Amino acid sequence: MELPMLVFCTLLMGLSLWKLNSLVQKYKTYIELYTSDKVIRFGKFHPLWGHLHLLVPLFKFQILVDKGMRETGRKVSCYWMSFLYPILGVCHPDTVKILLKSSTPKNKQTGGGYFTLLPWLGDGLLISDGKKWERNRRLLTPAFHFDILKTYVPIYNKVFDIFLDEVEVATSGGKSTEIHHRVGLATLDTLLRCALSYEDNVQEQGSKHPYVNAVRILTNLSVKRIMEPWLHPDILYRLSSSGRTFFKYAKFVHEFDEKVIKERKQALAADKSVITKRRLDFLDILLTARDEQGEGLTDREVRDEVDTFLFEGHDTTASSLSWAIYSLSKNLKEQQKVYEEVTKVLGDRTQVEWSDIKELSRLALFLKESMRMYSPVPSVGRITTEEIDLDGLKVPANMQIYVLIHALNNREDIWGDPETFRPDRFIDEPEKDPYSYVPFSAGSRNCIGQHFALDEQKVALAKLVQRFKVLPDPNHEPELVFELVMRSNNGIRIKLEKR
Repeated sequence: MELPMLVFCTLLMGLSLWKLNSLVQKYKTYIELYTSDKVIRFGKFHPLWGHLHLLVPLFKFQILVDKGMRETGRKVSCYWMSFLYPILGVCHPDTVKILLKSSTPKNKQTGGGYFTLLPWLGDGLLISDGKKWERNRRLLTPAFHFDILKTYVPIYNKVFDIFLDEVEVATSGGKSTEIHHRVGLATLDTLLRCALSYEDNVQEQGSKHPYVNAVRILTNLSVKRIMEPWLHPDILYRLSSSGRTFFKYAKFVHEFDEKVIKERKQALAADKSVITKRRLDFLDILLTARDEQGEGLTDREVRDEVDTFLFEGHDTTASSLSWAIYSLSKNLKEQQKVYEEVTKVLGDRTQVEWSDIKELSRLALFLKESMRMYSPVPSVGRITTEEIDLDGLKVPANMQIYVLIHALNNREDIWGDPETFRPDRFIDEPEKDPYSYVPFSAGSRNCIGQHFALDEQKVALAKLVQRFKVLPDPNHEPELVFELVMRSNNGIRIKLEKR
């Protein structure tokens, strides 16, 4: 064998041995994590699927976490995403705090919790990190100033007047109606009007509206892909029927946004005073924001933020509001307290005003407890960039970790009786660790639109209880499912009785 070939083979063998050793060390670390007495483990490990067979449907995952918390009191869970790698979950204030106070980025690499959203939502505030996230968060913060938010209250009233008219017809004669779909239409209608000043009879068209249909399909396919590791590589996903459908609807959503953005840019270019002639909206702020160097957002950044806000702002709020309405139906004594407060604050008025919102303290407690029992976003993910210590567990870099918000909100050792709906717990037990309740996440990456969402829900619920008594459907029980947001497999049904 000639010397060059011998050198090449030696180098190749050395590289292979180095890679093999690296892989062995990595899996040794993974196994040490999984076998630690610090973690909650899940059932039998399948040599191919890991624990995936225990996690579909995703509600089974919550049952396993709840069982593990009760039996062990541990603060970290661990399961395997197929045989490839383990994923950790933190479900106690002590461990949640460490993760949310750190600067660990979102897990958007292939196989991470957010990578399936990238082709749709792009690198907006939900997913971006580092200097880009810091800059864009700073530029977008003025869009959620109280002076802007209070101009949206008349829109909330208008949208939910339409909603109430629709559900009154649907529940006539004592019939029950599925509420989550209708609420989703209303919250999307709100977002389009508030963010883009765009009106298109979304609620009247229902599921026939192409944007509504596209968002529903994209959400379902994004979750489905996470649980199908063989479709994680983009090249394979694009060849699959699910992938072709996903990119078809992503293209539609992008074209819809780009058309609205282009028309607004043209209007601003033709007459810069157009903003002072009407209400300032989210898109105006996106297009006119400038950083310290005088640079604004690129066209792609504007589209990514619009996509992100329309999705996050309507889907998570729809989940929260739907479960709050369900909670009204299941807790009639608490509903009566809310009704009495609304009657006292509004009197004979049917339109909620900005000044009324802060007076609805009982309603705020009710909504807080509903979001504890039914977390709108069941979990948020991160990926470590360096070794961190979680309750004595040494976690290496490049590990996926989820903050299990719903599990955190249902720990018996923190909440005592987590299955009891009791809004007064937030008055009676005010000394809890602030990281024991994080419906909008926490730390620097908390939800930028949380006040927008809470104000909208308070207006909607106040108008609802003022006009109707909300009653349960005795023949229906929701089947919880954990996707990007908390849903019910069989819908959420309620009845209404005119006051």
